[in-house]
Amino acid sequence: MSAKTVALGKKVPAFKAQATTDSQVQLTKLKGQKIVLFFYPKDNTPGCTKEGEGFRDQYKKFKKLGAEIFGVSRDSLKSHENFKSKFDFPFELISDPDEELCQLFDVIKEKNMYGKKHMGVERSTFVIDETGKLVKEWRKVKVPGHVDEVLDFVKSL
Repeated sequence: MSAKTVALGKKVPAFKAQATTDSQVQLTKLKGQKIVLFFYPKDNTPGCTKEGEGFRDQYKKFKKLGAEIFGVSRDSLKSHENFKSKFDFPFELISDPDEELCQLFDVIKEKNMYGKKHMGVERSTFVIDETGKLVKEWRKVKVPGHVDEVLDFVKSL
């Protein structure tokens, strides 16, 4: 693991990223709130849509617990805006076309689709506490039941 990737129990290096609604997400400006970052492979695909809808449906519960949610993929802001509006997501989607955040969180993995190998985003979720420390990570996420698991963890903080 390089010095440029996150580690459980350690502070997450400060980052800035472009997100939907012309916003910029800056870790330093989010101090004092819990952050749920969920990385997903692609806008408007069945699993990613289901996962986004799960976070959407539980969004108010996360907010009550002082947590903000961000979805992250390599899709363009234009694609994100359409995805967000089509499914009425109340949280921002971060566009990471240069894979800076993907590299920081080490979610680019070799995947196998129909016998073809390619590098892609491994569905993963991370919780950062109010001090900016990484307190939980889920890798190789399966969508069913995942959002409830994340919510239960945030409740325990």
